[in-house]
Amino acid sequence: MTTHRFEPTVWYNTLGTHPAALTVQSGDIVVTETIDANGWDKSDVKRMQGPNPMNGPIAIVDAMPGDTLKVEILAMTPIRATGWTRAALAENVVDPTFVMELPPRDRSTWRIDRNALTVTLENAPASIANLSFPLAPMIGCFGVAPALGQAISTATSAEHGGNMDYRRFGPGSVAYFPVATPGALFFLGDCHAIQGDGEIVGTGVETCFEVTVRLTVEKRGIVWPRGETERDIFTIGNARPLDQALQHATTEMVRWLAEFGLDTLAASHLLGQAVRYDIGNVYDPAYTVACRLNKQWLPKL
Repeated sequence: MTTHRFEPTVWYNTLGTHPAALTVQSGDIVVTETIDANGWDKSDVKRMQGPNPMNGPIAIVDAMPGDTLKVEILAMTPIRATGWTRAALAENVVDPTFVMELPPRDRSTWRIDRNALTVTLENAPASIANLSFPLAPMIGCFGVAPALGQAISTATSAEHGGNMDYRRFGPGSVAYFPVATPGALFFLGDCHAIQGDGEIVGTGVETCFEVTVRLTVEKRGIVWPRGETERDIFTIGNARPLDQALQHATTEMVRWLAEFGLDTLAASHLLGQAVRYDIGNVYDPAYTVACRLNKQWLPKL
């Protein structure tokens, strides 16, 4: 196992079959610094236009279509003292008759205290003065090159991953992506200091991170992204309308439970009472739904 420090000089606004910027062995660790969703780096230098410039791609030796790329998020450290959000809810998350009552979608600044591990809104309205949250790092956009030589915008998501904005993709979690092209071609960016479910203002607290991941090729196939934390396993569906995203996520969970020895009848009984659904994103062109199950319900193989 080798640890690579990856310092990109080129970023991409699509996930696709771009030339590999780094090639690693399965099981290697990569440490890299991201820029924010609009392309500003840790020193507030504009490096790239948005949306969501990606570091990469990183090729993994021996990864082939039909495999799975396991991405362990080992660490995320903020490297900038500020982040930003939009100041108003997105128009599509409120009733159409309420849209005219929304404030302007100006840009708001948040202070990131890297010692106290807090995120605090600057110039907050008096009613929420000193609004502060615990730092909760997450990766908003990451994944692999999609099938058929496609290059898919970092504004959206699909089977390959992409801009899912699911807040449980943070330090200590694991993501799994279906490999569709030789080398897998892994991309990473759009990190948030914190974000609520749905990304309903169109952003998390957008900033820059040093991210450490371990990349491992598994010789098994999946259809949609999967993930796990210490407590849960989950599957991801990316689509619009929202019910289609839920359908993809639920179907992938049934496939995963089959690997634990559960047939569709057993999976139906289990999920019917124990499943939890999270909304990852309802702002982007494709919505994201996670189908989540506590590990206590998994049979012991």
